[in-house]
This record gives sequence, C-alpha cells and structure tokens, in this order.
Amino acid sequence: MKKQTKVWLSLTIGVSLLLMSMACNKQPATNEAGSETTSAKKAPPTSGLGTITGVVAFNGAAPAPKKIDTSADPVCGQKNPNLATEDTVVKDGKLANVFVYIKDGTATDGTKIADYDWATPTAAVTLDQNGCHYRPHILGVQTNQKITITNSDPTQHNIHWTPSVNPEWNQSQPNGAPPIEKTFKQAEILVPVKCNQHPWMKAYIGVMKTPFFAVSAEDGTFTIKGVPPGKYHVIAWKEGGAGTQKEMDVTVPAGGSATANFAFGEGASAGMPGNLRIMPAVEFPMLGSSRH
Repeated sequence: MKKQTKVWLSLTIGVSLLLMSMACNKQPATNEAGSETTSAKKAPPTSGLGTITGVVAFNGAAPAPKKIDTSADPVCGQKNPNLATEDTVVKDGKLANVFVYIKDGTATDGTKIADYDWATPTAAVTLDQNGCHYRPHILGVQTNQKITITNSDPTQHNIHWTPSVNPEWNQSQPNGAPPIEKTFKQAEILVPVKCNQHPWMKAYIGVMKTPFFAVSAEDGTFTIKGVPPGKYHVIAWKEGGAGTQKEMDVTVPAGGSATANFAFGEGASAGMPGNLRIMPAVEFPMLGSSRH
C-alpha cells in the first residue's frame, strides 16, 4: 500500500471515530424553557375540572376616548363617524379588553400545567377589520391555532404584526379580498398588531400554549374554564403605560371555582383579595414607531 493511501485511510478512520464519539456524547435537545424536548407530555385531566372567574374594575375617573381624525381616508369616517380610541374602555366602573391568563401553576397531583399535552383547537379565531377598527381589540389564541383575518370595510387595510418571538408579518388586504389564515408557533404575551394605512388601528393577540386565558367583557367579567384543581399564578394585562399588569395566586378546588378580581386605575392595589402584586410594566412597540 502506498504511503499516501495509508495516510488518507488513517485520517478517514480518525474522523469517523471522532464523529461517533460526538454523537454518543450529544446532549438531548432542549426547548426555550430548558426542558428536554424528548420528554413525554401527559394527557390533560378530564375530571374534577374547575374555573377561575372574576371582575376587572377601574377605580377613579377613566380617561375619555379621543375622537380619531379619519380625513386621510373618508371611507372610514363614513362607515364609522364616531371612531374613537379604545385604550381604556370603562362602563359603570368595569374595565373591558383586559387579557387574563394563567402564567404557571401546579395541579394537585404535582404536575405543572406546562407538562400537559394541550391540544390545538380546531376552530379558528377571527380578527376582523370593521369600521376601520380591529375587532376584537384584544384576543387570545393557542399556538398553531388558526387566525382568520377578514376585511369587512369598503377600503383597503394592511395587517402588520410586530412580535418579539414569532416572525414579523405584513400584508395588505383589499376590500372584497378573501380571508387570510395565519398561525403563531411560539407562545407570546402579547403581539401588537397595526395597520400601516390607518395608523390609529391596533390590536393585541395573546398567544398561549394552554387554553387558560380570557378577555374581560364590557361588564368587566371573565371566566377561564377547564382548569385542573391546583394552585395557579394568574396575570391580568391592560393596554397602556405603567402599571398595566397585575398578578394574583389562586387555588382552584376540584370541580369548583376560584375568584380572581383585579382593579386598575387610582388606588387599584388596595383592598384586593389574594396575593396581589404590581408587576413591572412590559414595553410594547407603539404604532408608527420603529422596531428591531
């Protein structure tokens, strides 16, 4: 055998042995939470499920909605002559459009809610552009759940969401165009949505791995259903500046209900049940601002 051939043969054998060693010593892949992606998930319980219910109040005088100038697109003013901001929607002291969700927690059997294999809902959630506003203003979906985006206005819109974790997306939708279907693969609280053609239009999408979220209604009420009995950390998020997140620990009994009442506005942290703490505000991109 020639000397050169022996050298190449030795190098080939050496590289093969090195690759085999690396494969044997490779650590299991981990997800963003640091847990092994190969670990088996548990099927969610189906019995003894409970609920978390509550009311979101607003203390003090609520800021008055501001009328929106639609002169740049008269069609908007014609369809919705009373177009106004909806950052803080208060009626009879109750606050709408608050995203309430279980951040984490442990069931009575010691299982973390993140350890369950939560199925993706088959029903799509609709985000409509109607009256030159997004409807709804705040919505929640699970990861990989379909979002159907529609345009009910006689004018063109441009849907542009600016996530921090998921890919950014920007697409125009003329009037009469067919619905657009999109999904989010990663959990994210919350994804800002805007319209580049109508800068006052905005919405927020809460993307969750679990089904444990709700949005407060006009009367401030919300209900999170199908919760396994256990202890949970609940977050309430309101659009705005400082003090827009509140948190509370609750215990859900088997087949029963836990109460989580939240309040925003003046003196909102006083007189609240449970272990309530004000969290540091999370900054979200403002409409028209540059990002990334």
